[in-house]
Amino acid sequence: MWAQPDTDTAGAGAPGPESYDAIIVGAGLAGLSAALSLPSAWRVALLLKQDWQASASNLAQGGIAAVLDPTDSVAEHVADTLTAGAGCCHAEHTQGILSQAAQAIAWLRQAGVPFSEENGQLHLTREGGHGKRRIVHAADATGQAVMATLWPLLRQRPHLTLLQQHAAIDLIVGTDQTAQRHCQGILAMDLQQGRRVALHARHVVLATGGSGQLYPRTSNPASATGDGQAMAWRAGCQLLDLEFIQFHPTGLAAPDRSSGSSSLPASHPGAVLAASAQTGQTPLMTEALRGEGALLRLPDGTRFMPAYDTRAELAPRDIVARAIYQEMQSHQLPGVLLDISHRSPDFLAEHFPNILATCRAHGIEPEREPIPVAPLAHYACGGILTDLRGRTQLPGLYAIGECARTGLHGANRLASNSLLECIVLGQAAAQDMMAGARPSSPWPDQSQPPGLPGRPSSRPAPPWDDSRCLQARAQLQQHMWQGAGILRQPASMAGARAALDALHTEFHAAGRAEAPTLAWLELRNLLDLACLTLDAALARRSSCGAHALAA
Repeated sequence: MWAQPDTDTAGAGAPGPESYDAIIVGAGLAGLSAALSLPSAWRVALLLKQDWQASASNLAQGGIAAVLDPTDSVAEHVADTLTAGAGCCHAEHTQGILSQAAQAIAWLRQAGVPFSEENGQLHLTREGGHGKRRIVHAADATGQAVMATLWPLLRQRPHLTLLQQHAAIDLIVGTDQTAQRHCQGILAMDLQQGRRVALHARHVVLATGGSGQLYPRTSNPASATGDGQAMAWRAGCQLLDLEFIQFHPTGLAAPDRSSGSSSLPASHPGAVLAASAQTGQTPLMTEALRGEGALLRLPDGTRFMPAYDTRAELAPRDIVARAIYQEMQSHQLPGVLLDISHRSPDFLAEHFPNILATCRAHGIEPEREPIPVAPLAHYACGGILTDLRGRTQLPGLYAIGECARTGLHGANRLASNSLLECIVLGQAAAQDMMAGARPSSPWPDQSQPPGLPGRPSSRPAPPWDDSRCLQARAQLQQHMWQGAGILRQPASMAGARAALDALHTEFHAAGRAEAPTLAWLELRNLLDLACLTLDAALARRSSCGAHALAA
């Protein structure tokens, strides 16, 4: 059964609170966009587990979608987004976000982001699902260029407090004179000093990123453990569309020769290059490669995408990922081949320097041979329900970026819409906070937060140490791959859900440390989110976008 949670509150053993005008949890593009849009006189705390370079924004390769070509239109961009989203996008929110794309690009250019140009104009590339060239990019490392430009600007803010090596534990929730619940701050763990701290603020912004670490093979950094989603849910916020996990079609799949994994079945994530032990993240082969003519082939050179979709390699990500997966299953392959060797070496060096460097580090020469690729967990299309200002159901709490669900992505994110959403919603949340009105919610208040799995009444065992937490994390990832992978079966989903429920119960039965470690905190969030994701998947009885049921 799901019982009332044992949540942290403001006075739960923490030192005296520190107060700010706003607390932003996460330092990817969404968090930076919000912070840079707030008045420089505000006391703002930026909370992050590691550093800004350990963010999905910094890893983003392809670019930012924006209508800048005179032959293109916002209406066409919206139509492409709605098509990719498989009928599950919020049409009004989609129009509202995409209509601000040109303004977002102008803001970044004014900040000094060095986007790629051709003949003195921004170079626009094309990616899967887009009917026109509308992807603004900085070679093949757009996220890195954007973040490296914005981060120094943020550090110039005189009243910014940077709290690195701080992990958020839970939201601090109180009630006002009318008994309405509202967010008052964050209870966090200072990982360096091993102590809990209570951070109070009038406004709290969750910009914590995605949840790729639910899976054994992901493009996400090791810190992408669904922290914001889990904390918001424990505080009473609704999570929506969690079943729509987008698998990127082309993660690098070079053989892991050190582990002898080539003997594993092709469906096993260890059969290809798994995440590195240091980062928990696998390199992507950007979708822009296919936008510039790369073809997907079987080992014998046969193209297969035309048999799956008339758009072939430029079909939306969910279609391409499923096609690759099905070919891998049919032929017992550890991956397929992405071939761009027909483009000139000079072209590849100019447009894809980082891709070339990554491939060469694994003994691959894309100018002369195809790149081995396989799908991997990439993007959470769902998350914390918000409006177009980033407001959640809990007054005073905002969610922006990948942890939020604005409705832009629907059942399958259109390529290069995510960085755009980070900028637009980050700025919108800042403007809403600056409006000066009492923190409010666009939805009726919920009187009680949702329940968490109950703890046994007997005396708990000692809390799990880091070794046991990491072991359980690997078990969770295998259950998620088997139950909520690229192609899903009801029996597999139900089996994975039961196994996760048992793991969840065992975890909570072990009790809670007074000074929890990062491994413990992240496992707690992953367990909550994994169970909720499988519940959402089981509730959706038919295929839709990234939620694909096997025939």
